[in-house]
Amino acid sequence: MIDVIGLGCACLDFIAMVPYIPDLDNEVRMLESTQQGGGEVATALVALARLGASTTYLGRVGDDAPGHMIKRELEAYGVGTEYLGMEQECESLVSMVLVDKDSGKRTIVAGNSTVSELRPSDIPEGLIESARFLHLDGTSREAALGAAKRARRAGVTTVLDADVLVCDPEIEQLIAVTDILIASVGFSTEFTGTDDPSKAIAFMAEIGPNVVAITMGDRGSLCLANGRKFHTPAFSVPVVDTTGAGDVFHGAFIFGLLRGWTIERTAEFASAVAALKCAHLGGRQGIPTFEETEAFIKTKHTDG
Repeated sequence: MIDVIGLGCACLDFIAMVPYIPDLDNEVRMLESTQQGGGEVATALVALARLGASTTYLGRVGDDAPGHMIKRELEAYGVGTEYLGMEQECESLVSMVLVDKDSGKRTIVAGNSTVSELRPSDIPEGLIESARFLHLDGTSREAALGAAKRARRAGVTTVLDADVLVCDPEIEQLIAVTDILIASVGFSTEFTGTDDPSKAIAFMAEIGPNVVAITMGDRGSLCLANGRKFHTPAFSVPVVDTTGAGDVFHGAFIFGLLRGWTIERTAEFASAVAALKCAHLGGRQGIPTFEETEAFIKTKHTDG
């Protein structure tokens, strides 16, 4: 049995650290740069693999240079790619990311992919049913909805990463068949119409998920589970780059659920993994192992 199957975005990020984000008609020199795979679901699977879970990616990229780089990097981290299709004469998704040196915050310029979306019929029979968890990010919407319905029938737990890019009227259908919803604060505000996370989390929970969490960057996360709401603060670290922090949080959160931990411990662990990632440039090269994360949490508790 596979721990986690992920159906969603996989891309290639070109990341440059700059002394400041330039204005129009300005020029700035890169201080550091890197190329790394990206994408919400794909990066979450990488985090899970780094922590020790078995993962498989389901999706498509182009049969181009970026597509082959995406595939090779997933394999290098131990993510299964047997269900990663490479579509001929199509362009993979490539993003350009500028990271501000002082704050670690970034500006993303996302490209356009010409790769076709998955259809429900593209998902092999028995694949979803072979996993313990299904992780989605709202892309390939029709296939994601079909996969979530199959997961529910099979008793497979579905986790949805909800970000502003997938906030549309149809997303509610997917939330309704989601067991665990982890939304960005931007999504929660746009979807619910309120900037009060406490009200937004209650609104989203009414749609169907058993657990709802809202990630709020350096303000930590808010979670509603078993009728109880609690806040988990963010860990304080020297921030180099916040790229991928939310994706990594999702992967680490799923890892905690795989371990059977309480939601409170799971949220703290996910916060620690995301914090450690932020100490490095790019969304993946700073993802810690399980042992590194546990040592970090222990040190923070001792310091506290």
